[in-house]
Amino acid sequence: MKREQWGSRTGFILAAVGSAVGLGNIWRFPYMAYENGGGAFFIPYLFAMLTAGIPFMILEFTLGQKYRAGAPGTLRQLNARFEWLGWFQVMICAVIAFYYVVVIAWAISYAWFALDQSWGEDSNGFFFGEFLGLGDNSPSSLGGIQTHLLLPLVLAWAASFFATYRGVKGGIEKINKVLMPLLFLLVLILIGRILFLPGALNGINWMFAPDFSKIWDLKVWSAAYGQIFFTLSVGFAIMLSYASYLPEKSDINNNAFMTVLMNCGFSMLAGIMIFGALGYMAEIQDKALTEVVSSGVGLAFVTLPTAINLLPAPGIMGPMFFLALVFAGISSHISIAEAVTTGLMGKTGWSRQKTATLFCGTGFVVSLLFITEGGLLLLDLVDHFINNMALLGSCLLELFLVGWLCKLSDYQQRANALSEFSIGIWWQLCIKFVSIAMLAVILFNNIVGAFRENYGGYSDNEILFIGWGMIAVMLVVAIVINANSKQEVKA
Repeated sequence: MKREQWGSRTGFILAAVGSAVGLGNIWRFPYMAYENGGGAFFIPYLFAMLTAGIPFMILEFTLGQKYRAGAPGTLRQLNARFEWLGWFQVMICAVIAFYYVVVIAWAISYAWFALDQSWGEDSNGFFFGEFLGLGDNSPSSLGGIQTHLLLPLVLAWAASFFATYRGVKGGIEKINKVLMPLLFLLVLILIGRILFLPGALNGINWMFAPDFSKIWDLKVWSAAYGQIFFTLSVGFAIMLSYASYLPEKSDINNNAFMTVLMNCGFSMLAGIMIFGALGYMAEIQDKALTEVVSSGVGLAFVTLPTAINLLPAPGIMGPMFFLALVFAGISSHISIAEAVTTGLMGKTGWSRQKTATLFCGTGFVVSLLFITEGGLLLLDLVDHFINNMALLGSCLLELFLVGWLCKLSDYQQRANALSEFSIGIWWQLCIKFVSIAMLAVILFNNIVGAFRENYGGYSDNEILFIGWGMIAVMLVVAIVINANSKQEVKA
């Protein structure tokens, strides 16, 4: 059967950008920049983008476009012994899909709440108590399902199901052609209003004010590379899958540069929006910015609702902010679901419709774990091990296998032959040395930190069985599938 293809170059770029631009661009990047030297952080960040982000993106676009398969199929064609890594990447995607969709469900709920600021004056108590029902729970003691989250969870899964069921051209491309322009428009409108509020420029200045003493801190460089690897959807099946649907004559280098630059540009826009709002909030409450700044779930669902209470026309600006979160989340979740769908279709031969139905249906059931009373704690623990161990390890192994065990120059020649402009020897040096070295340092520090102290104060058993145990099971399953594939070939 003829493989699907993207309908246009614009559609592919928007889908790739939609995958890269996610919740982390909005709630992770601004705080990271602020915490690591403000304006000075952009020096290591841009250096990381040029030496790791763009080279890795070019590599994955080249491999996906050449081998025209999901991650397991692509790595199997590189070497039959590498297939397990592809399945490990697919399982990373599956696990992320199970819990990431719950955060989208929260944002959908908050877009509704924002119409009349249902969270009231105590946004912290509302989010953790009334909304999540978090009590005396733990990752291993979850409590009951919060039934009010069922409908937004169904809506979030429905978007990914519709996109993956309809296919690359008829579903994913069409949805991203709507979501991405809307997302950029919403953020620009919010920035245009926030900039004129008192204190907003002070907040933005806090984010961009350079502290050049941080430049010599290796932790800042590690944070910059970590942010690049986290945000670009490389190294865990997504971009390999998306690129596998590119036409035979596709401009690899140009597409990779545009995807990375648009993602990084959006991160900076999000930073201006978030720190402008925080600066206004600090001004109105007569507090220092350091007293209101935060990141992650706390920023999105506690701090910003408080800021929205103080904004003019909160019933308009509040829903706009949370809709931006929903659009960013859905476009990323679609790509995660597609990476799993593509991998499974390649292995089983099932139709796209059957595969998408089975995965999204199973995913919905598993996601119910994360909308329980203790679901936030389970999400926190699983996310920590997936992002800081499994995903970084996957990136490192892929770069090592392709960079050192394959003929990298062949892929450089292929990318250049298809592209309007060529990449030089710097690309191979970045893949073989810079990216691998930085990933090894970050992963080593994460592993050492994990053994020194239990993450989040969770119990030894929860860390062992839910954190490390999950990764061990994923590795065993991936290796077993690889072994069975070899036997099938011999038979």
